[in-house]
Order: sequence, then C-alpha cells, then structure tokens
Amino acid sequence: MRKSFLFLDTITNKVDAKGRVSLPSDYRAIVKELSTEIVCYRSLTAPCIEGCLEELLEKLATDIENSTDFFSETQDDLTNLIFGDAKRFTFDSTGRIVLTEKLLKHAEIKENAVFVGKGRKFQIWSEENWLKEEARIREKIKLSRPTLKTKEGE
Repeated sequence: MRKSFLFLDTITNKVDAKGRVSLPSDYRAIVKELSTEIVCYRSLTAPCIEGCLEELLEKLATDIENSTDFFSETQDDLTNLIFGDAKRFTFDSTGRIVLTEKLLKHAEIKENAVFVGKGRKFQIWSEENWLKEEARIREKIKLSRPTLKTKEGE
C-alpha cells in the first residue's frame, strides 16, 4: 500500500539567473519516495505555476475524459492548456529544478519563488503576487466563514 503524502507549508527560495530554484526539502522527500520527477504547468486561473506528481495528472486526464465529450471543445481546451503546457522536471544533486522562461514569465518570478503547499499539488508564486493572493484569500474566508462537511464515522 502506498504511503499518503501532502505538499505542505509556504517556503520562499531564491531563483538564480539561469532559472534554477531549490525544491523545498519536504517536497523533494515526497518526490524521491514516490517518483523521480515533478510536473509543472502554467496555472489556468492565477499568475502562478502548478506543480504535482505525474500520478495526479493521470487522474486529471481520466476525470476530464469521464466528464466531457471526447470531441468537445471543453475537453480540447482543457487538455491543450494543461497537458500541452506541462513539463516534467527532475531535480539535480543539490535539489534544484530549472524553471523554463515561459513558466517564470507567466508567474512573474524574478528573484524569489514562493512554494505554496496545496495538499496533493503545490503552486509556485512570485513573492509579490503571493502576498496579494494570500491577503485576498484570507479576507474572503474571513467574510464567508466556509464549513466543510465530513463523512460520518471518519
């Protein structure tokens, strides 16, 4: 049985002139245990990079196929923007990955990359954009006070 995992915490790491950034050590430990690489693509909804293990993208591919018509424009759009944009990254002996110019530009990352754990995936933000996004989310949650329904007996 596979060990469960979660990408947690918010960690800021320096990005060098070549686009190299260290994957947080906790994230590297997950990748080393469960895979050999991560997959990253430009977020569809925010100025950030989405990252996950390939297994999550396999699940997403199945979910898209099961919930949309195979020849639909919706399926074409989603698969083009996610899978057509996704890139596999392995980290070097020091734990760094080299983010592409396309990813860095989309996320407006210049000097620092903020890794934000989101459970089974993570995001990579510019410091400035993450601070704005976090403030927006906190204000929204404070006003809406969401509740979560849990299954009984769990």
